[in-house]
Amino acid sequence: MLKIKEAIVVEGRYDKNTLSQLVDGVILETSGFGIFKDEERLALLRRLAGQRGIIVLTDSDGAGFVIRNFLKGALPAGQVKHAYIPDQYGKERRKRAPGKAGKLGVEGMRPEVLERALRRAGATVLEEGKGEARRQPRREITKADLFALGLSGAPGATQRRQALLRSLALPEHLSANALLPVLNALYSYEEFASATAGCESSGHAW
Repeated sequence: MLKIKEAIVVEGRYDKNTLSQLVDGVILETSGFGIFKDEERLALLRRLAGQRGIIVLTDSDGAGFVIRNFLKGALPAGQVKHAYIPDQYGKERRKRAPGKAGKLGVEGMRPEVLERALRRAGATVLEEGKGEARRQPRREITKADLFALGLSGAPGATQRRQALLRSLALPEHLSANALLPVLNALYSYEEFASATAGCESSGHAW
């Protein structure tokens, strides 16, 4: 697995599933053209761009470039890198027919192709080189923490999670699984614990 510092933005869940088999890091979806009107998600991408940097990895068809160009204008240029997959014709296994352009998308790329695209884009691979993660070990926020705080797997978990997301100015529709990498990207465990304590003391659906 490649531990990459930057958050990676892909188009959809199948792209994310494919990339998750290669990358240990934050991977977010645009939900296709849904990003155009999703101000909450754009705000989250801007925060991640400022703290970690962003890598945009979209399909090589027309729709992919429309999304890429939108993000070029919506995110700070100096904090965004662009990774490009090659034109390869064919169809993904789950599809009955190729897409309109007849090209494979991110989900259809082999791991070595995706790795090459990310490295060419200048992705910061943490376990190589100086190894930022080893220099500054920290307590990660885990699924067990979310469960212990009633943010997942318990009655009222959704309401508690939404209260926390509102207090942190994060998109309210993030699931527990989607929330975890975002929290670890933006906050230390201590900051997270302080935020949850603040929600609990204020009585927001806790």
